Parts: sequence; structure tokens; C-alpha cells
Amino acid sequence: MDIAQADSIINNSKLEIKQVGMVNYLVAWQAMKDFTDTRTTDTRDEIWIVQHPPVYTLGIAGKPEHLLHQNGIEVIKTDRGGQITYHGPGQLVAYLLLDMRRLKLGVRELVRRMENAVIDLLRDYHIDANGREDAPGVYVANAKIAALGLKIKHGFCYHGVALNIDMDLTPFSAINPCGYPGLKVTQIRDLGITDDLGTISNKFAEKLTTNILSHRSM
Repeated sequence: MDIAQADSIINNSKLEIKQVGMVNYLVAWQAMKDFTDTRTTDTRDEIWIVQHPPVYTLGIAGKPEHLLHQNGIEVIKTDRGGQITYHGPGQLVAYLLLDMRRLKLGVRELVRRMENAVIDLLRDYHIDANGREDAPGVYVANAKIAALGLKIKHGFCYHGVALNIDMDLTPFSAINPCGYPGLKVTQIRDLGITDDLGTISNKFAEKLTTNILSHRSM
């Protein structure tokens, strides 16, 4: 799918959110790099919400030993921060292509805002969730439901946050998720939430917009 032609669900003077749909990880990664390399200080920020076919991605600090065994799923070394994670159908990945200087955001504050977008979404469904200082991401009862990873280049960021919605969680058992042995993972479907993927995706987009553009102190 051509990301540039994807439908916009939120489109304002500061931020555009595009629902891209299913796209190969390498295609999305290259598109993020191209967008970042060619943008200027006048370029409007964008968030792309995508799904990927099954793939493991290994961050720049990733250790190969966190892949516990081969199961036929491709492993891609990427340029985001963090360790190894899994992407697959039924997981929403929000790629944040932001001018951090213009938004006056540091990395730590941006991470908190990404986490808070997920926490706010789950709160609307009466689910308590939290972030962790020692392991960025969002957790429900000590099980990880959202993973984070960013790349910062010349004050611009890309990559973002992956939220488990309604997916096969089995591939997580072949890795130490985000580098943590024995870390449990969960997803929205298993928390009793019955809204479909499209509905949750739209709500997720709204929470991301609110939190990214918020001027509140995090």
C-alpha cells in the first residue's frame, strides 16, 4: 500500500494520522526513513497506523540470544532503540514521524506521552494499565500490552508504539520480549474488550493526538 495515499482519519494543521493497513515491515521502515530524510521544519508531523505480516525486529542494542529459537519468522535488524519484539496481524503499530524540537519534546517526555495514550485508551474500557521506569512500555497486571521504540535523527523521530489487539501471541514465546526473560504479554481481546480492530484503531489515533499535542507536564 502507498503510505502517502493512505486515508487520513485525523488531519489538522499540526498533525495528520493515516490508517495505512497491512504493510511489509521493510517497506514501512524505508518509507519512514525517506520521510524523515526529506522533511523540513515546515513539514507537518504524521502518525501512520499499520499492521505487519509476522516479523521479529531487533533494535540497535538488541542481543541475538534473546531470540530463543528459530521458528521460521523473519528477523530484521532495525535502527530503533530497544531489544527484540514481535509484530503480526492483529497488532496496531503507530509510527510517529514528529519534529520534536517544534513540539518541545524530549525523548523521555515523548515516551511518557506514548505510554499515556495507551493507558488512556484502556482506561476508557475500565482497564487499569501502567508504564514502568525500568522497562518502557505499557503493562496490565505485569503483562506487557504495548512496546515502544524510537529513532531520533536531527531532532526528528520515527518508529513508535505497538499495541497488541487481537493476535496470535504464540511467537512471543520464542523470544525474551524486549530483552526480558519470562516477560508475559497480553492483548486487548484477552481483557474482555469486544470492539473491532477498526474501532480501537480510531480511538487509539484520538488518544495519540491528544497526548502528543498536549502541553501538560508529564
